[in-house]
Amino acid sequence: MNIAIYTLTSALHNEQAISAVTKEFLSSLSAEFELMGNDYADYGSHALDLIYVRTGGTEGIFKQLLPDLLSKSEQPIYLLTSGKSNSLAASMEILSYLRQQGVKGEIIHGHPDFISKKIKILAKVGEAKKLLKGSRLGVIGQPSDWLISSHADKDLVKRLLGIEIVDIPMQELLDIISTLPLEEVKEHTTTDTISQNLPGAERIYKALKMIVKRHQLQGFTLRCFDLLTAVKNTGCLALAKLNPEGIVAGCEGDVPAMLSMKIAQALLGVSGFQANPSSINPETGEIVFAHCTIPFNMVERYEFDTHFESGIGVGIRGYMKEGPVTIFKVSGDLSRSFIEEATLLRNQAKPDLCRTQQLILLSDPGKASYFLTNPIGNHHIILPGHHKDVIEAMLRLS
Repeated sequence: MNIAIYTLTSALHNEQAISAVTKEFLSSLSAEFELMGNDYADYGSHALDLIYVRTGGTEGIFKQLLPDLLSKSEQPIYLLTSGKSNSLAASMEILSYLRQQGVKGEIIHGHPDFISKKIKILAKVGEAKKLLKGSRLGVIGQPSDWLISSHADKDLVKRLLGIEIVDIPMQELLDIISTLPLEEVKEHTTTDTISQNLPGAERIYKALKMIVKRHQLQGFTLRCFDLLTAVKNTGCLALAKLNPEGIVAGCEGDVPAMLSMKIAQALLGVSGFQANPSSINPETGEIVFAHCTIPFNMVERYEFDTHFESGIGVGIRGYMKEGPVTIFKVSGDLSRSFIEEATLLRNQAKPDLCRTQQLILLSDPGKASYFLTNPIGNHHIILPGHHKDVIEAMLRLS
């Protein structure tokens, strides 16, 4: 990881003794880093920049240094301390001063294992922020009419995450689709109706790739139900294919869901399954999540079916590996989030639900009440693995 450690030392302390403490302390950390010393020329250029407060008596030095630090980086100021030579006391005084100035900061202190874990999480967050900054996400056709709470504060998203949200008319996509020929596809199914619809689904995929290239997008959300009436097909296959290609692709024009997927991709390097709860057991914490598409790189195998609500087009029934998952959703103004770890108990294939179905058990069954009392819309993102700590850090520090 791209981690740099800068030092802050009072001239009153014996350098030889302090150097010995520094060597012992830094060697106890398992994280890989570059020790920059007291040369702050490259401060702000790494995924994570730490200021190692080696001694007390450094508060005045830091105060003089602060304007230069703020001119080089918008990230919080992280103060690393071993606790030796009054370094913790000095760090607390510095952090208090930062708070008075309205500057975000945090002291990194504790057992070496705790510090190492913390540093790795912060470095991941720093890398993700650099990936997000300057990215462009499209809203193709605006949110679906029923998503009355699933919009976003574009200005706030750009200021806090560096993401630009771009509106793209649905007609632009339809115009491109109309120019593309229907071609044979490699995908195979034994169902005649679905087989007949595969070329049309593939054409939608190619048209969306052209939209992505034209608008220089790193992701989008699609008002996909409009395709049912306009071209008698679905975007399910296209979204299943685009996510593994690194293009975040979400359903129904749900902007907060798209943001959640993009944050997860930048932070964890994984695709997310956008789905809505179909049933909840508040007592056990069991929830069935379902949707008609899932990224192909999230499943061990998949089958084609029709789109559930309409019975036309091409839907995806994906079977994801059972085991640990994280359920994630951020609100459109980034003020709220839901992040809970859980277990995928089994995949289902019931005929009366959207085609990809997952029975998920929350690690804390009590959290099921959130969905019934204070949800962030209906769609939530299912991620493989347990990632609550790092996602919480990402949102806390944005």
